[in-house]
Parts: sequence; C-alpha cells; structure tokens
Amino acid sequence: MAKFQYTAYDSEGKLKKGVLEADDEQAATIQLRNQSLAPTSLTTIGGGSKGKGAAAGAGALFGMPKVKTKALCTATRQLATLIEAGLPLVRALRTLERQAKGSQPALYKVMGNLADSVEGGSTFSEALANHPKSFNKLYVSMVRAGEASGALDVVLNRLAEFMEKAQRIAGKVKSAMVYPIAVLIMAMGITAALMIFIIPKFGAMFMEMLPGESLPGITLFVINASNMLKDHALTVLACIVGGIFVFKLLLKTKPGEYCWDLFCIKVPKISGLVVKNISARFARTLGTLMGSGVAVLSALQIVRDTAGNEIFARAIDTVHDSVKEGEGMTKPLEKSGVFPLMLCSMIEVGEETGALPDMLNRVAIVYEEEVDRAVEGLTALIEPLMIMFLAGVIGTIVIALFAPLVKMIDKLGG
Repeated sequence: MAKFQYTAYDSEGKLKKGVLEADDEQAATIQLRNQSLAPTSLTTIGGGSKGKGAAAGAGALFGMPKVKTKALCTATRQLATLIEAGLPLVRALRTLERQAKGSQPALYKVMGNLADSVEGGSTFSEALANHPKSFNKLYVSMVRAGEASGALDVVLNRLAEFMEKAQRIAGKVKSAMVYPIAVLIMAMGITAALMIFIIPKFGAMFMEMLPGESLPGITLFVINASNMLKDHALTVLACIVGGIFVFKLLLKTKPGEYCWDLFCIKVPKISGLVVKNISARFARTLGTLMGSGVAVLSALQIVRDTAGNEIFARAIDTVHDSVKEGEGMTKPLEKSGVFPLMLCSMIEVGEETGALPDMLNRVAIVYEEEVDRAVEGLTALIEPLMIMFLAGVIGTIVIALFAPLVKMIDKLGG
C-alpha cells in the first residue's frame, strides 16, 4: 500500500486536501470518486513536488512558448476525454505531455509545466493563469468555474467546442481574403514592372518621333508617374512602409482604435459581416460562460475583453453596469444601437424564461451561419471589383500609350 496526497473538489465545489492509502494511483482515483470527490492532483508522498511546482510557476512567467490555437483545441478535447474516463488531472496532463514530445515543442513544455504546478499544490486554473500567452481570460475563468462545480470535463468539452467554432469562422474569413489579396499583390507587381521598365522606353520613343508636339494629358500623367517611380523608387517604398507603420501605431492608440472600429461597422457590405461576426462571438462566449457556471457580471467582463471592437466593448461595459444595478441586459443592449434587434429579442426571451445560456447558444448558431453566407457574398463581390480595378489600371496605361502611337501613325502616313 502506498500513501497519496490528494487535492479534490467535493459535490458542493469545495476544495479538499488530504492523504489516503491505496495500491496504486488508479485505485486511489477510484477511491476518491467513490467518496464523490473529483481529484485534480494525486501525488505519492515523499516525492517532494512542492518545490517542483513552485519552480514550474516561476518558469511559466519567463520564456514559456505560446501554444497554437489548433493544437490547443485538440489538447483541450483530449484532456476532457481523459478526465471523463476517470484519469486524475496530473496523469492526464502527463499523457498529453508525452504525446506532444518531439512533434509539438510548445505544447510539450506547457503541458509539463502545468502538470508540475498542479503537483505542487496549485489549482488547474492557477496553473493556467501562469501562461497568459496560451490561455486567455475566457479559458481560465471557465476552468475555474468547472473546478468549483466539479464538472471540469464538461467545461473542457464546451471550451473545445467554442474554440473549434471560433477557429472555423476565422478560417473562413481568412480563406475568403486569400484570393483578392493575391490578385492585388500580382496587379501591383505587374503595374510596377510596366511603370519602371516599359513606359520609360515608350516615353523616350515619343520624344524622338514627335519632337515639339504636345502629348495627350493622360500620356503625360502616366509618363510623369513612371519617371517618379523609376527615379524615386526607394522614396516611394519608404513612404508606403512608413504609412503602414504610422497606421499601425495609430491603431494602438485609443482614439485610433475607436475610429477604425467605427469605420468597420459603418462601411456598407463590410459592416454587416463585422457586426454579425462580433454578435456571434458575443452570444457564443456569454452563453458558454454562463452555461459553465460563471457569474453573469464576471462573464460580461470577459466578453467585453474579448469583443475585438471598441464600440461593442463600450456597449457591453454599459450592459455590465446596468446588470450590476439590478437591471436586465435587454434595454441597455437596445440603447447601444450596435447590437442586432434579433439578438436583443432573443436575450429578452431568455431572461423571461430563465434559459438565457441556451438562448444565447441558439442565437450564436444563427449568426455563425449568417457570417458564413456574408463571407461568401463578400467574396463574390470582391472578385468583380478586383477585375474592374485591374481593367481600370491596365486600360489607363494602354490608352496612354496608344494615343501618341495613333498620332505617330498619322504623321508617318502623311
């Protein structure tokens, strides 16, 4: 018989620590579950893991890598399955650590550090909080709620579903933008090559063949633009790079971020996609948090921090203050003027029926489907716009070059 020191949650969500005797770790886990306890750590006495856990917590703050979202989704799903099967948390984390060894260095280091921290006496949520690059406030808060309710496996499954759906939407938006961005880069490259290498030769030819004659205005414009680009290429490039750098700096300021977010929700065609995407994320995040047992005020704070848009974040902040004073969410959401009316109506029904988390998850599904359709519609709109843009640029150059050529042919014919 071996002695094990355990940390576990009882059916009321209270954290308990103690010592028990069992033949092995699996038998100790079964013994704890028979006592209606959900173990988070199980350590053989004499292992000296306290110092190890402290070192792990310190190490997590310095130089720990960031786990990619896709790998984190898979690991969360696997962790939920292992805990649901009856494995203690530390053993489940060690299993994921072994699986990631060699193939996923970042996940391997993070899982090992989490296991060390939990073995050292930290709760799982405390260990996760030491890795802010990999686990955001939403993740940590939901795990903390799962620990308090004794349903960590259920919460981890919800987290995995939430992250998978969020990643799926982000992936669709990114894939929809690949084609127009690639076309735009190619168009800019071809145009730059024409302006730098081809048009100067035509300009010199026009000067020789039509001495003293005035060229059409469009031709002069294209030739002057070509000369500027050819003679001051580095200056033009520096201006473009500098403009992008200044734009990014402005976005990091509060006024700049606010103006850009306001622009995104006001531009036709784009605004519909942005509003639906943020509404879907708002409903999905709030529904998942409240369904996992997180208090509504804490859930609104987390949703505000993960809104991704300053206009919506301020609106959610107003909702938070109203709920704090004992009011419902519906009226402040409607007054904000940024959330869709359907979302406000569904939340009102959820508050009246007492099934707000379920109603939020349902409306999230609706808006996620609408985001898919909006992305497809935007993609279909971008393609003809790109064709028109290319036709305009190339057409302008062709007309600018052919107008003097017609004059030259007339002169030679005369």
